[in-house]
Formats: sequence, structure tokens, C-alpha cells
Amino acid sequence: MTIIQDASPLIAIAQQTRTSASKLALLPTEAKNQALEAIAQALESAKDEIVQANIADCQAASPAGIAKPLYKRLQLDEHKLRDAIAGVRDVAKLADPVGSVQIHRELDSGLVLKRITCPLGVLGIIFEARPEAAIQIVSLAIKSGNGVILKGGKEAMGSCEAIVKAIKQGLSHTAVDSNAVQLLTTREETLELLNLDKYVDLIIPRGSNSFVQFVQDHTRIPVLGHAEGICHLYIDQSADIAKAITVTVDAKIQYAAACNAIETLLVHKSIAPEFLPKVAEALQKVDVELKGDQRSLEILPNIAPATDTDWETEYSDLILAIKIVDSIDEAIAHINEYGSGHTEAIITEDSAAVETFFGIVKAAGVFHNCSTRFADGFRYGFGAEVGISTQKMPPRGPVGLEGLVTYKYQMTGNGHIVASYTGVNAKSFTHQDLG
Repeated sequence: MTIIQDASPLIAIAQQTRTSASKLALLPTEAKNQALEAIAQALESAKDEIVQANIADCQAASPAGIAKPLYKRLQLDEHKLRDAIAGVRDVAKLADPVGSVQIHRELDSGLVLKRITCPLGVLGIIFEARPEAAIQIVSLAIKSGNGVILKGGKEAMGSCEAIVKAIKQGLSHTAVDSNAVQLLTTREETLELLNLDKYVDLIIPRGSNSFVQFVQDHTRIPVLGHAEGICHLYIDQSADIAKAITVTVDAKIQYAAACNAIETLLVHKSIAPEFLPKVAEALQKVDVELKGDQRSLEILPNIAPATDTDWETEYSDLILAIKIVDSIDEAIAHINEYGSGHTEAIITEDSAAVETFFGIVKAAGVFHNCSTRFADGFRYGFGAEVGISTQKMPPRGPVGLEGLVTYKYQMTGNGHIVASYTGVNAKSFTHQDLG
């Protein structure tokens, strides 16, 4: 690609990224895996610098009074960093998603069609806080042959700069051009990035509901993301109570700021009198604020009343709304009305209830007898994820490598023309799939 000399700085960056991505798309798997290992080693070498930069970001953000969930996402300690680096190496172990032959078909003798996976091109990733997201996304982008333009939130800028500096240092000794990875630093660049539909092929926002909605409303570039994470846990009449309590507590408190933490607990009326006092005690011991509908208040008179607004609220905090339902059908109806299509779970020992729940609930993830917190690309074995998609069209749910490639049709002939297959003496297609 020819770089336009008088282009705006961001357009020049986007052009440069696209050029580097075109070269990356042609690299063999081994070269991409070597680049990922180089990144992992560079991040390990820069561990202290990255952690110190994050501490400075957190200290600067705390007095500014940012939202508690956002602050929790901002924190990047040695354990989170270690897991992110492990994720880079896990991505290197995964099969290369590029160059996979999905269709290999003879249309006629000497006329062969293939459908082959290929990179999207350039990804624009915009995220609030979550500095480790930069590591996850870059590793997936490189393995899938894509260039990436990162834009972290201002609250995480020091962390992101330290991370990208290490990544570029790691790439400098590999076959991957370090210009395939770029970092933007200002809000103005965010708005300009959303207008670069000529150079950027996919926008992936990671952040709050309002943030994702803003991105979706201000770009013509395809957007992969979820607007909110309102997840439910339904305790069926046939639930094992001990199991239900353990899963409820984990799904709420393991990381309350996560988009896959539950916000509403639905409980069948027949099990509520026994279950609710026990689960309430367990939740209140770990400082969860409970809100309940009228029937829940009759069993738990000391909790706050819930309103209709609570059913459509993503708390991202230690707050949980409770509603008693008459049947699994009522639970599913509530989920399908108020859920965000992210992840929904049922606790039951009734296989028929599981089949009904899995079949009718509208969500990217439907779980049985386990925490919604498992809805994660790393836990799914994707190595990492670029984000969660709640749209019905694929990719859906945690998006790993398979969500960052598309495909193209390749056809090879020997002077074949369409006219031979039309008219009175038209030839017939063989349409034979080849091994």
C-alpha cells in the first residue's frame, strides 16, 4: 500500500498497520508462533515495569472517583499478568485458523473450487480499563494474521503503553513487523478511528453498556461486542440445595465486575422457603447486598425491595436481585425478556428441565449446574478472547481465533467459460467433493 504523505496522523498509522497486516497474513504458522513466544518473553522481562505502571494508573484513578467496577477491571497485579502471559503461550499452541480448506470441490473436470479461511485485515480494539486485554487481543490478532490498533481507556494509559512497548520489543526480532500493533492514546483518536472504514475491518469494544452503545452508534465499521451482561441463575424445584448455594456464591462474587457474573437469581416457589434463607446467609457473609420481589421479602424480610428497574440492571458489583417464580416457563420468560443474551444457567437434577432450558433460553451460553463465570475464552480453551459477542449471528459468545478470520473462494480452471454450461448443448457440473 502506498502511504499518503499528507494524510492525518491516524490515517497514516492505519495505512501502515494495513501494510504490515498484509505481510503478516502470508507468514507460516511457525513464524507466528515464534513471534508469540517472543512477546511472552518480552512481557516477562518487563513485568516489573508493567506492574509499576499499573500501580501508578490505579493511584491516579482512585482519587478521580471512577466507578468501582471500572477500578477493579483496571487493576493488573502479578497474578493477572502471569495468567495473561500464559494465555499468549496457549494461543501459540492452538491450530492456525488461517489457510483452512473448508470446501474443496470439483465443479467440472479441471475446474476446482476451494473455500479457504483468511485474516480479516485490521482490527480496531477499544477498551475501558482492562489493560490485560491488550495482551490477549494482540496474541489472537497475530495468530490469526491480523493487524491491530489498540485504544485503551485514559485510566489505563500507562499500563497499556508499558505493555505495548514490551510487545513491540518482542516483535522487533521476529518476522512480524512491529507496526502490525499500534496504540492510540487520545479520545479524539477514538472518534477518528471509528470513521476509518476504509482501513479498519472490525471494531471490538470492551467496556460498559453505555460505552459499547456509543461505539455501535458512531461507526459504519462492523462491531463485535455485547452491550451489557445481565446474566441469570435459575434454581429449579429439583435443584440440589448445597450445589445451588455454592454455584450462586461463585457466580456472584468470584469477580462481581465481570460481564458473566449473575445479576438476578430466579428461584422456584417450591424450593424457595428452604433455599433462600441458606443462600442469603452465604451471600451476606461475603457482603452481597440482596434485593427481592414481594414473595422473596416474605421469606427474607430484612433485604431491600426490588423494583422493575432491578431486573434490567447490570450492577457489576456485590448486589443481587432475587425473584421467586412459579415454574421453569416463568423463569425462562423472565430471562428472555430481561437477559442480554450473554450467559444463563440452571441448577437442577431434572434432565427434562435442562433440555427445556437449553432449548428455549436465548443466550450465547446456557449452563447447567455450574457457574456463569466459566463463560470465558481462556476457560473454553481458546487461549484468550478478544471479547464476548451476544449477537445471534456468529461469532457468538467468547470470541477467539475463529472469530477473527473470514474466508474467500478460490477457483482454478483451464480456460473454462460459463457459456459452455448454458444453452441447448450445455455441459453439466460434476459437483464432486474432493478429499
